[in-house]
Amino acid sequence: MEANAQDGSLAVPLIVGEEHHSLSYKLRDTESSYNHSSKGDTSFFKTIVNGLNALSGVGILSTPFAVSSGGWLSLSLLFVIAIAAFYSGLLIKRCMEADSDIRTYPDIGERAFGNKGRILVSVFMYIELYLVATGFLILEGDNLQNLFPNMEVEVAGYHLGGRQTFVIIVALIILPTVWLDNLSILSYISASGVLASAIILVSIFWAGAFDGIGFQQKGTMLNWDGIPTAVSLYAFCYCAHPVFPTLYTSMKKKHQFSNVLLICFVVCTFSYASMAIIGYLMFGSEVQSQITLNLPIGKLSSRVAIYTTLVNPISKYALMVTPIVTATKNWFASYCKNKPFNIFISTVFLISTVIVALAVPFFGYLMSLVGAFLSVTASVILPCLCYLKISGVYRRLGCELVLIVGIVILGFTVAIFGTYTALLQIAGHL
Repeated sequence: MEANAQDGSLAVPLIVGEEHHSLSYKLRDTESSYNHSSKGDTSFFKTIVNGLNALSGVGILSTPFAVSSGGWLSLSLLFVIAIAAFYSGLLIKRCMEADSDIRTYPDIGERAFGNKGRILVSVFMYIELYLVATGFLILEGDNLQNLFPNMEVEVAGYHLGGRQTFVIIVALIILPTVWLDNLSILSYISASGVLASAIILVSIFWAGAFDGIGFQQKGTMLNWDGIPTAVSLYAFCYCAHPVFPTLYTSMKKKHQFSNVLLICFVVCTFSYASMAIIGYLMFGSEVQSQITLNLPIGKLSSRVAIYTTLVNPISKYALMVTPIVTATKNWFASYCKNKPFNIFISTVFLISTVIVALAVPFFGYLMSLVGAFLSVTASVILPCLCYLKISGVYRRLGCELVLIVGIVILGFTVAIFGTYTALLQIAGHL
């Protein structure tokens, strides 16, 4: 990499027009406010915990549905996606080694392709954060309706079903958290992602082994029509790449970051695969987009799984949307220090996600869209393209170039077919 760092190509971004500069500077200012300058004093173990927290998320709830969509053989694609995402994580590390000034994921985009690269990476990041936050509300509404199926409300002559009512109630609970300027308290709560995933996995296994559900379903070996959905949901499980540069810069011994990635990906892939196998054996083709919706609510293990599922998104919502809200506020620089204005922007943003959650109440299909279009792009395609440009590997034919091009082709294939399938599914259920 040192030799590559001296290559002149590393310092030559693509030419961009003046109209892009203002937007790029605004994005850079916004992102720098969330890139707490690290002194590089985080230990190996703590970085692993932070990495597991980043990779562990609500995607684990949908892996049984993914297997149900594509059949048992589609589970092999989970490992293919995991390997591709792990390798692209290593490429992010190599990009950062090429330039010590790189601190964030958008910095990598700018280093490779100039201001256009920063804008592209930032846009994909923000859209992904927005849709994942919307998915949180859908998840909350679905699971609360499962717990309280008879909930209905009529307001000013308008009838609201249980799921719609719970989405609004959860939004009202979340509302004060998006008004906060200091989210340090919530960051500690949301850091329980690893523990939450472990509790959910153990609780669901307990429900199958000891609460009378059993593991009797045989399922199907392969369903070609469901492969795009399955792969898209697998990709959604590995959408933490925008966090990797921050983890890397925070490490005391940065040369150990490859080992951190390896451990995180092995542990998370094991948990995702375990949940997929357990859930599919329990419910077969009847498994829903969130496995918690299949659980018998009268059992303690089921309630533990559902309540754990409910708590985590509430604590994470504000952390997910704060970068987008702040970027929005920065467009109105003269009002940024006006507290009522900031509250107004945060509230409008929350209302917009509620509207989307009510209009597109399909958790599995929405996460499939996020996985296919956004996660694959941000976690597989962009790291590969940025590395090719920064390192100059694209100039010489070799095994590395062939491997990276193969991963990029895989990424584009998943993005195209997965996005098309997800959009068809959403449109068909509207």
